[in-house]
Amino acid sequence: MQSYTIGQAARLLGVSPDTARRWADAGRVATHRDESGRRLIDGGDLAAFSVEVAQAGPGEDEVPYTSARNAFPGIVTAVKLGDVAAQVEIQAGPHRLVSLLTREAVEELGLEVGMRATARVKSTSVHIDRT
Repeated sequence: MQSYTIGQAARLLGVSPDTARRWADAGRVATHRDESGRRLIDGGDLAAFSVEVAQAGPGEDEVPYTSARNAFPGIVTAVKLGDVAAQVEIQAGPHRLVSLLTREAVEELGLEVGMRATARVKSTSVHIDRT
């Protein structure tokens, strides 16, 4: 089974390496050391932990009321406004998400570069690549 370094795990979880290290230090996810002394997390353990983290959900001040379950919290990195349409980019951990929406929606939400936002994806066609 594949193992991941603390840094790789952090990128997959969308958190900082310090956060992933604190979780490992607290025993929330099991680690072991390789021959060179690096701490590793087994792929199965990381997968189970990522589900646990996702199921914990957002804090009470961030309760979503939506049927779209695939949420990518991140930071707005670009807003391009047209006369009618707009394009918004969000960096959510290692994921860059781009959404096309109306200019009116962007203005109503007050979206600006640097603010926190969550991209939600609901799709009937999801493609998965092995990496």
